[in-house]
Formats: sequence, structure tokens, C-alpha cells
Amino acid sequence: MNKDLTIDILSSVSKPARYTGDEFGSIVKTPEKTEVSIALAFPDVYEIGMSYLGFKILYHIVNKQQGLAAERVCAPWTDMEAKMREHDIPLRSLETDKVLRDFDFVGFTLQYELSYSNILNMLDLGKVPVLAAERGEGDPFVVVGGPCVYNPEPLAYVFDLAVIGEGEEVLVELLNAYRDWKKAGRPGGRRGFLEHAVAIKGIYVPSFYNVEYNDDNTVKEVVPVYDGAPKTIEKRVIADLNDVDFPTAPVVPFGEIVHDRIMLEVFRGCTRGCRFCHAGMVYRPVRERHPEVLKALARQLVDNTGYNEISLVSLSTADYTCLAPMIHDMIAEFKDERVSVSLPSLRIDSFSVDLAKEVQAVRKSGLTFAPEAGSQRMRDVINKGVTEEDLMNAVSAAFKSGWSSVKLYFMIGLPGETDEDVLAIADLAKKVQWKYREITGKGGCKVTVSASSFVPKPYTPFQWSAQDSMDELRHKQYLLKDALKVKNITFQYHDPETSIMEAVFARGDRRLGKALYLAWQRGAKFDGWSEQFDYERWLQALADCGLDKDFYIARERGENEVFPWEHIQPAVSRAFLRNEYKKALRGELTHDCRRGSCTGCGVCQKLGVEVKVEG
Repeated sequence: MNKDLTIDILSSVSKPARYTGDEFGSIVKTPEKTEVSIALAFPDVYEIGMSYLGFKILYHIVNKQQGLAAERVCAPWTDMEAKMREHDIPLRSLETDKVLRDFDFVGFTLQYELSYSNILNMLDLGKVPVLAAERGEGDPFVVVGGPCVYNPEPLAYVFDLAVIGEGEEVLVELLNAYRDWKKAGRPGGRRGFLEHAVAIKGIYVPSFYNVEYNDDNTVKEVVPVYDGAPKTIEKRVIADLNDVDFPTAPVVPFGEIVHDRIMLEVFRGCTRGCRFCHAGMVYRPVRERHPEVLKALARQLVDNTGYNEISLVSLSTADYTCLAPMIHDMIAEFKDERVSVSLPSLRIDSFSVDLAKEVQAVRKSGLTFAPEAGSQRMRDVINKGVTEEDLMNAVSAAFKSGWSSVKLYFMIGLPGETDEDVLAIADLAKKVQWKYREITGKGGCKVTVSASSFVPKPYTPFQWSAQDSMDELRHKQYLLKDALKVKNITFQYHDPETSIMEAVFARGDRRLGKALYLAWQRGAKFDGWSEQFDYERWLQALADCGLDKDFYIARERGENEVFPWEHIQPAVSRAFLRNEYKKALRGELTHDCRRGSCTGCGVCQKLGVEVKVEG
């Protein structure tokens, strides 16, 4: 536990268990046994950081290696930060109470664009110079990874190097390269290590690249300025998930966290091809774990943690080839121990409802479906591949099985969307209620409609699209709000300002780094939390840096425009994405390559890794 955090301080902040450490399952390595150390830093509060499976995996894999130590640190909430700054208490790790600046590496996950200000804040609290150019020989290397690493350019002046793709193998390679460099007497200093590191496949060093711009402010070219730096950095990928270690004795927190259960990763990747979905494009190809491997992992996790729920996680768990027989086996095995199995995502079909019926034998919770759009036209535009009939069949099966509440997820602001398409969301929600009355003969069905604002992301077919303006998004929200003033229908939506800033940073370039730094200096932090987010502060920071948010989000990008992120490659071909965009505009569907022929995205061929299904 951080020795500076006295009982007085801990008792004066909310959720003190966030800061105490010493949890069951935490791994503490002594300085004598540690040759290379990395702080796995999550740029949000403990409950969210401790729910992130990626860090559980890396924590386990690094700590299994002799001489390598991974420790954890999360962003202190504003009440604790105020105490830390007041008493000059630096940010320390949960395992050994080590200040961030004393690690060899500080590794952040880029999980969400609105957590970037927290990265700057955590470095500052940990006594690490915020800008890479200001770090000296004694400072740690700041490394980033995670889904947003496919466009890390707004943070290019902050981190030293990035891990592109899946980290299980490459992170260990990087730490071992550092150990060799250290043993050799640190030849060439910091720059020498970066030159050493960039030779590892999947490592990106932003200071080795220069960005040239056109007169219209678009990117002309990203050029390597060091001969050893590759022109493009291709993602790392694990060919067979059965061969890679998975944590079976994770840290069990004292306090409640967001995902307070066993998380068992069933497979990686998704080839359904939803055109708005960043994860579906950058995590390809699909690779499934063998059901016997999963059952063995589940047994160890139950024995080692004491949790009473196993959540089967992946981008679309119901697509796992062997799901039904595996769930039967797991329920049978753990029934007497009162351990349940849960599915976080359901397909819109009666097969998923049948599975949900099995895993929720005592039906406590509602069911969640994601039609994403209200009208069939828009579902075809985004390649959702489901019909109204599919949804009605799914909810019918649910109502027949005793459910009486349903949550429906939608997006508004999708490319080409009209007011009629938006109002179709309300029609669909009302039809679900009518279906309940038709089946049960009574009213009272609760429907929750959640509508998020569409954010165009890199490496999706919609990376060329403009985002709806604030006025358009508000107009669509109000349309829905009025149309959903119906008994037992709840409408949930967020302020569009956060979606607008998310889009700016999702598709931004290096020049945004100055605005990020300025906004942080003026108090930006926890921007993903509505009570902390200050839209005017961000607009002012952009203006003071001579930048215009509309340049990043409000214009349709040219067919041949060079994007700021294209030197970082998840292996999905630009030609495939462009063709998908054209198909979207025509409302044409693309099939899932798991269930048919190759669709030509290029990932398997480029990476030499194939789709791996166990069924």
C-alpha cells in the first residue's frame, strides 16, 4: 500500500479500496528478482481498469517470465488527486508502491479517445515528463497499445513507442530487448534503445516519422526519418489462441468492480462486417479457442477466484461455433457449486434466446439486442444483416419463455440517415411491446431504447464519412424523445458533445497533440465522465492551437485522401474498405466469410494467419 496514503487521507475519499493494493492474487516481485519493470497503467478509475481483460492477460504473461515484473496503476479519482497534489504524493503502483518514474516502462492502454487527458495527468502525477522529447536518460519509456493504437497520432508527442496489435508475444520481446540493451551498457542512450526496439515487428516509434501536409491541411505523407524504421508497421497477431497463455489466477479486488466476475475469452476477431465497427475490422481474423481448453480454464478460474459467474467474452460470443454444447457442459459441471454462465452479447435470433434461457434458468435480468438501426434500409447500409422479422422472432421466443423486459441498442447519425430512419427506431420499440401483448395477452412489457451517436472510426468503411453536426444529432435525439413518450418505454441517450470530441481524436493527426496538452493544462481529465467533461474547454484549446474540429469531423474525405494513420496497419486493405463504403451507399450486403467464401479484406493473406473455427 502507498505509504503516503495515511488513514486520514483514505478515509476522506470515496472508495478507498481503489488505492490500497494487497488484493488476493496480486503478484509482488522483489527488486532483486526484477531486471525489467513495467507499470500497466489504466487511464481511468480502478473499477474500470480492473475489469479490463487485456491487462489481466499481460499482467499474467509478463509476471510468468523470470526477471520481468508487471505492476498495476489506475487513475486516481478527482478527490484523491486533490489530496495527492496538496501533499505532493506521487502516483505509485499497487504492488510495490513504486513511483511511476522509477519503472523501466509505463504502459497505457488506448481504450477510449476521451481518456487521453488522463494519460497526461497520470504521467504528471507519477513524476514522468509528459512529453517524450522532455524525457531524459533516467526516465521510463512510455509505451501504448490497445484498440485506439490504430490511430495514436494525437498522442504522438507523448508516448515513446507503441505496440500495434495483440501484445502477448511482442510485449515480452520488447522487455527482453530492453534487458539485453541494459546489460550491454545502454548503447546509444534512449535513442539507441528505440532503434533497437523498432526492429521488432509491430513496434511503432513516432519520433522516427515525419508528417508532411498539403496546402489544404490534409496529410501528404508520413515519412520515416530513420533508415531502420519501416514505412508501414503491421499489427502483431496470435495465430492460435490455444497456444497462448490465459490468466487462471487473476487479481480479485476487495471492492466491487464493473465486471465483477470471471471473464473467459472464447475467441478473437469478428467477420460479420458491420461497417461502423472498428473492432470488427482491426481484430480480424476470427480465431476460436478449443472448447476443451475453455472448460479447463473455467475450472481453474472458479477454483482460484471464488467468483460465482463465468462471463464468456468476445466481440459476438453467440457466434462461437461450439457454444451450445460447451454451455451445456459448463452448466452441468458448475451447477452444484452455484456458479452461473453468462453471455454478454446476444445475436438477434431465437438460438441466442434459447441459450439465454438456459444460462438464466432463474430469469433475473432482461435481454439485450442490438439492431443498431430502426429501418431495414439503414440496417443494410451498415451491413447489419438482420431483419425486423429476425428481431420479432427473437423477442417472441423471449416473451414465450417468460421475459418481460428487453433492451434495444441503436445508433443515430449514421451515414445517409433520414428523419424517417430515426423514427423507425421508435416504431420498432412499439412493435416489440405489441408483440408482448400479442403473446401474453397483457401489457407491461418494459422496453429500454438506448441510442448512441455514431462516431466514424479509422479502418472502417465509414472512415471517409462526415459526422452529423451537433444540431443534427440533437434534432434526431429530440425526434426520438418525442416519439418514445410511451408507457413502459425508457429512452437513454448521451450528450452529443462527447461523441464529437471522440470523433475529433479518433480521426485526428499529430497537430491535435498541442490542443490535448493545452486542455490538460487547463484542467481536462476524466473526459469520458459527463460531470468532468467540459466541451467549451476543448473548443477553446483547439481554437488556441489554430485547429478546427470541423476539419476533422464535418467533411466527407476525398476518395484518395491520405489518412494520418495509414502507416499503422491492421492489414485490412484500403480497397476493401472503400468498396464496402460504396456498397453501403447502395445498401448492398456483404456476407460473413466464416460462413462462406473469402470477402477479400486481405487480412489472412497479408498476415499469414487463417480464420480458425473449432466446430
